[in-house]
Amino acid sequence: MIRLIFKPLSLLPLPVLHFLGKALGTILLHTAGKAKRRTIDNMAQSQLFPKPLTSSVRQSFSSLGKAILETPYIWNSDSQKIAKLVKKVHGWETVETSVNLNKGIIFLTPHMGCFEITPLYFALHHPITALYRPPKKAWLAPLINTGRARHNITLAEANASGVRKLMKALKKGEAIGILPDQAPAAGEGEWADFFNKPAYTMTLASKLAEKTGAIVIMVFGERLANGKGYALHFTKVDSIATTQQLNISIETQIKQSPHQYYWSYHRYKVSRKSKGNHQKPTA
Repeated sequence: MIRLIFKPLSLLPLPVLHFLGKALGTILLHTAGKAKRRTIDNMAQSQLFPKPLTSSVRQSFSSLGKAILETPYIWNSDSQKIAKLVKKVHGWETVETSVNLNKGIIFLTPHMGCFEITPLYFALHHPITALYRPPKKAWLAPLINTGRARHNITLAEANASGVRKLMKALKKGEAIGILPDQAPAAGEGEWADFFNKPAYTMTLASKLAEKTGAIVIMVFGERLANGKGYALHFTKVDSIATTQQLNISIETQIKQSPHQYYWSYHRYKVSRKSKGNHQKPTA
């Protein structure tokens, strides 16, 4: 069923998909109660939005709907179409300078805007290894692998073997991509404030940067209005030596376009195992 839905969606123009995505966001706003409550809580915690939050929450769900429907389009777009979708690129000179240094690059891409298009665009120019977490539903794996694994893109599962792939790529002077705000498994994170609230934060990105001396660059695929495409923003990060510095860098990125962050994402998630092995700090 998902395959049957994905194929027709991939054939629709991006402006149509974003129009339909806005409608889907409205439906989710009124039906996904848990996601709505989490969105409200996370937005309030960030203190980035005026009160009441009604309008901001609606915009957030609109962005979420667009993200859902644009995914099959992005995954089924060839290299030429990907290049045409990217209308503006800010900070590309930083990327090229970093590539030429041959020290390796760690791209940090939060759950924000269109994070599917950023590795695809970079791969038009240079190889990249992207870390990903396999879906819980095994039948989704072929769709994800087909959509993300392209020329110059190597996928690395979020396990010991995948980490070795990341290390190998960095040692070769290549780039890797990580979702830095993804909730880590128990034993793979530390508590650090995220918008003034403790969040269990991955240590992998910081450890890789420390071990390899790779350059760290935050990247955000901004979704342009009316389905006009995307603007990519590349910003060099001075240091992510600690998980607190990592979260501060993510916060700085979010503040550029707060409505395009996935506020429904369970950023403050605490697994049962991490509760037992890592005591959440009290205030």
